[in-house]
Amino acid sequence: MTPSQLRAFLAVARHRGFSAAARALGVSQPTLTTQVQALERDHNVELFYRRGRRLDLSETAQRLLPIAQGIAELELDALNLLVNAGTLHVGHLRIGAVGPFHVIEMVDAYRARYPKVELSIKLGNSAQSLADLESYTTDVAVLASFTDDARFHAMPYADHAVVLFAHRSHPFYKRASVGLAELDGQPMLMREQGSTTRLALEKSLQQAGVKPRVVMQIGSREALREAVVRGLGLGAVSEAEFIADPSFRMVRIEGDPVSTHTYLYCLAERREARLVSSFMQVMAGRK
Repeated sequence: MTPSQLRAFLAVARHRGFSAAARALGVSQPTLTTQVQALERDHNVELFYRRGRRLDLSETAQRLLPIAQGIAELELDALNLLVNAGTLHVGHLRIGAVGPFHVIEMVDAYRARYPKVELSIKLGNSAQSLADLESYTTDVAVLASFTDDARFHAMPYADHAVVLFAHRSHPFYKRASVGLAELDGQPMLMREQGSTTRLALEKSLQQAGVKPRVVMQIGSREALREAVVRGLGLGAVSEAEFIADPSFRMVRIEGDPVSTHTYLYCLAERREARLVSSFMQVMAGRK
């Protein structure tokens, strides 16, 4: 049964006549008659009993009618979904991220523009976030490093200075800023290997010929913060992630900026997909 045959059958069944059905569909009566006859011929069935100007439904037609009505409703539902998805009245955007800080402000901005789109966030490391994009598990990703890979499209989003934070018992607590050279021999609490904050700081320290004393590697921002609260050493964090506390203060690094960078990623082949492009466009307007 073709879509045109479906519509022809439903119209004739509803109006119990070819003339009225043809007028309702805006087609000629011969066209409508041909479509119904083709449906009957293709399946070797009789759908209507012709009684003068009136048509009665055969038993087969009576059984077919609710099924055909259901198909027509599903077709309309599908059309409405496509129209709404194209105008972003519905949809589900899945976001991968290495941390909650930027992604939450992004979600807030996107929801203000497209409140009917459902959003979900999946946290993981950079490698996992890129793998999720490639497997279509997520649609976009918010990462803190640049990957030169033709499979992905990357858009710069933000740069943030790396800052130190010192416990009130540390001499740096009374300082607004310190030079890199002053970190030589200082007890440092570092994030795990691969952390973008650590990579940025270590690169600057190496260029300056400075060797701090790494007393502990810590796998999360929360644990690092708690270690500083307990006076175990100096911490380093992206300024965007710094959360004030009475027991420590932020200390800026003097000289050439030590920075982390945030990028938005998507699969290059999906760059123009409606949901993906809408997210990129909203974030491009915030840079």
